[in-house]
Amino acid sequence: MHISEGVLSAPVLLTGGALTVMGTAIGLKKLDYDRLPQVAVLSATFFVASLIHIPVGPSSVHLILNGLMGLFLGWIAFPVVLVALALQAVLFQFGGLTALGVNTLNMALPAVVCYYVLGALARGDNFNLSMLASFLAGAGAIFMSSLGMASALVFTGESFWPVAKLIVFAHIPVMILEGIIVAVCVQFLKKVRPEMLDAVYVK
Repeated sequence: MHISEGVLSAPVLLTGGALTVMGTAIGLKKLDYDRLPQVAVLSATFFVASLIHIPVGPSSVHLILNGLMGLFLGWIAFPVVLVALALQAVLFQFGGLTALGVNTLNMALPAVVCYYVLGALARGDNFNLSMLASFLAGAGAIFMSSLGMASALVFTGESFWPVAKLIVFAHIPVMILEGIIVAVCVQFLKKVRPEMLDAVYVK
């Protein structure tokens, strides 16, 4: 879900960059630095999961797992996604450095929404509610990310409308797949490493 270099207009790039700087600053301020290893593991998971790309117009489809990051990290998803996307842009030319702010915003902001809307239910003791909330976090994060990407393209130019629609529809299988993956991962971690579900915010 990387928008390539040279696609977006300057106002869209600047807006995305400014919002990403704000989100990253909030994430770094809230981070409990004693839990950096946990944050690093989730960052590495995001990095690896998003390496397999299927081209769709000026963008691509791949696993993201930002819903999973959102449930565990909240605002800290911003610096995690920013670092992973920067490495991918430099090492593999996925996306681009000028679009880094927009790409980070598209993937990290849905993670923050999932943390506040679904995090408590996903971490709760009710199995059915936890499964449902985890699935919705995985699927919903992808849906919001695809809408963010589509919006960035449409705000750049109305000629991107067909591609924007294609991007949202192309991600429907990814939404279902990531919903299942996140639901399974959350239940697994609740059994083997329940401490990972504790907030990584500084106390």
